Amino acid sequence: MKIAVIGTGYVGLVQGTCLADSGNDVVCVDKVSEKIERLRRGEIPIYEPGLTELVLRNSKDGRLRFTTDLAEGIREAEIVFIAVGTPQGDDGGADLSGVWAVGEQLARHLDDRDHPKIIVVKSTVPVGTNAELGRRISMLTDVPFHVASNPEFLKEGAAIDDFTKPDRVVVGVRSPEVAEKLHELYAPFLRTDRPFLVMSPESAEMTKYVANCMLAVKISFINEMANLCEAYGADINDVRRGIGHDQRIGFHFLHPGVGYGGSCFPKDVRAMIHMARSKQMSSRMMEAVDEVNEAQKHVLPRKIIEFFGGPEGLNGKTIALWGLAFKPKTDDIREAPSLVLIDTLLAAGASVRVHDPEAMPNVRAIYGDRITFCDRPYGCLEQADALAIATEWNEFRNPDFEIMRRLLNRPVVFDGRNLYDPEKMTELGFTYFGIGRS
Repeated sequence: MKIAVIGTGYVGLVQGTCLADSGNDVVCVDKVSEKIERLRRGEIPIYEPGLTELVLRNSKDGRLRFTTDLAEGIREAEIVFIAVGTPQGDDGGADLSGVWAVGEQLARHLDDRDHPKIIVVKSTVPVGTNAELGRRISMLTDVPFHVASNPEFLKEGAAIDDFTKPDRVVVGVRSPEVAEKLHELYAPFLRTDRPFLVMSPESAEMTKYVANCMLAVKISFINEMANLCEAYGADINDVRRGIGHDQRIGFHFLHPGVGYGGSCFPKDVRAMIHMARSKQMSSRMMEAVDEVNEAQKHVLPRKIIEFFGGPEGLNGKTIALWGLAFKPKTDDIREAPSLVLIDTLLAAGASVRVHDPEAMPNVRAIYGDRITFCDRPYGCLEQADALAIATEWNEFRNPDFEIMRRLLNRPVVFDGRNLYDPEKMTELGFTYFGIGRS
């Protein structure tokens, strides 16, 4: 098929590249000329394992092209995906200005009356957006078209696998013909035991929010339980094993830590709160999830402050920080707990040395020379008075503890991801603090 994808951010670039890799002719459109030029040179603006190789291969084979010209990009397309950003607005709801702008541009360039284009909203949008987009486009053109919803369920760091081996594909449509066309597009990725779910656009839009909110609930739940375990002398890792083997509960997303971040969970939870309020309803559970998560980002800073005897005790101290991205295998620092920790340490007068395999350029753009960036994890520890861990990159899981102890001024570790065994750390001579472990 001939496909156009508007927006070359995280979702759009993965969408377009994976569809090209399955044999479709794909044109990716973006209004930022610098980004398009970089993509044409094979420079990928985001870090996602495996994505660079796929972009290069499909570009070389001619199945994947990039342009700033929307009219050119959609001219031959049967299906047009809208994958522009929908950031959180000032009121907590999603900012849909990008979606509306694309809709207006599409309306001006629809010209095939015999073969109506299928316009698919891939961006995460509030319920009713598809209907409103269709209304807006209809006001600007009498050329027939279809509007559909196809929410994405991609995990940063595992997006290629999530796209090519999906748990399910969800589409929201108004006609069976559109559903059939989208099923044909996604058929190469659907294993026999993975469903293609057809529903209304409103249900599809809601499905995306409900899925992310459910996962956020699990994270905030286990973090709240971790703090309670710590207060009562229990170990959250033992408790997690005790509940996770219950098949009704399971282990997924029940990992205590320093709170969730990224571009999805915080924004989508707040968007759900906003949607409820827009209908004069309360969303007490989502409000609590958001409050618990924001509070959890301060747990590690509080532990460090308490250990050093208050904020004044941190003045002049040096803290090493392993991990800046909100999760491993990405360079995304949006709403990252590490930033809360850095801000707290700097405000207390501490020096901060940081290392992350991918996210340091993004953090450098915020802090500049206010913190020290280290190319190697061990170099980050030199002359530091403690180590804090905010992201569970694999390279942090099995370090040489003897080297760590030798490099640190004091063998103190604040482990925000519970990577290490407390008893072993004590035996090795470390003062060790985890999350939810007494």
